[in-house]
Amino acid sequence: MAHDEVRHDYHLVNPSPWPLIGTFSLFVLAVGAVIFMKGLSGTPVPAGESPGLLDQGSYWVMLAGFGAVIYTMAGWWREVVKESNGGDHTPVVQIGLRYGMILFIVSEIMFFVAWFWSFFEVTIFHSARAGGTYDAVSEIWGPYLSQYVNWPPEKIEGGQVKLFDPFHLPLMNTLILLLSGTTVTASHHALQHGNRTQAKNWLLITILLGMCFTGLQAFEYYEAYAGGKFTFTSNAWSNAFFMATGFHGAHVIIGTIFLMVCYLRLQAGGMSKEKHLGFEFAAWYWHFVDVVWLFLFAFVYVTPYLVLGG
Repeated sequence: MAHDEVRHDYHLVNPSPWPLIGTFSLFVLAVGAVIFMKGLSGTPVPAGESPGLLDQGSYWVMLAGFGAVIYTMAGWWREVVKESNGGDHTPVVQIGLRYGMILFIVSEIMFFVAWFWSFFEVTIFHSARAGGTYDAVSEIWGPYLSQYVNWPPEKIEGGQVKLFDPFHLPLMNTLILLLSGTTVTASHHALQHGNRTQAKNWLLITILLGMCFTGLQAFEYYEAYAGGKFTFTSNAWSNAFFMATGFHGAHVIIGTIFLMVCYLRLQAGGMSKEKHLGFEFAAWYWHFVDVVWLFLFAFVYVTPYLVLGG
């Protein structure tokens, strides 16, 4: 905010180090992920030896990148909260922030559209993808596309691998997320009416429900991997399944952290019934997570299970 008297409704931010710090943090995280998956040293690690800092399997650089990104988010968003408390978030600025959050959620929707597209393609158009296309005879893509010849994959069709029963753990997780959507709405409604106690209680229940969802999904993945027959690398079906549900699980964790921050701010006396954009955005994000899960449950769990007869 300029030192002179403000004569407009827009907020001109002060020079900030966070964009530069955030860029460097993301670079370290990206390089660390490459090191963890492929390594940069160029030489394989001998059996029985621990990987070096730049060898495949070393996760220290990636962890440093994660830590730097979390530090950047905490510092940057703390500055945004200070701007709000200082009166910089005028009605015009709040409209811009809402547009920004809406566009962010739209970008997340398109992110999941990609995974649904992948899942539907390997399910519906498998014969065309494995046919006489130029990439089907490629030395690089040919072996991968050969997985599309028989659909569903032989292990699933022959009964060696049972599909997830959608009416057990997945249904329970669906009910948990739907319930959490009602509790976060109740919390928001209570805050709008100035009842901070109820707002905190309902929000805490929402956070606990989010944790329950994550725990049940982790148990589901454990059951899938325990037999070793349905893993990420089993076939194209399992690729699509774990990418779609796994990224949704990551978004649930992010949304739970988002709600935790709002809960801590409420406990500290922050946010009011007149101004609580952070809480609104957390609720929007949580409802987005709910809707995505409903599509996953319908098309990734229920439909294949019914079509293939379990």
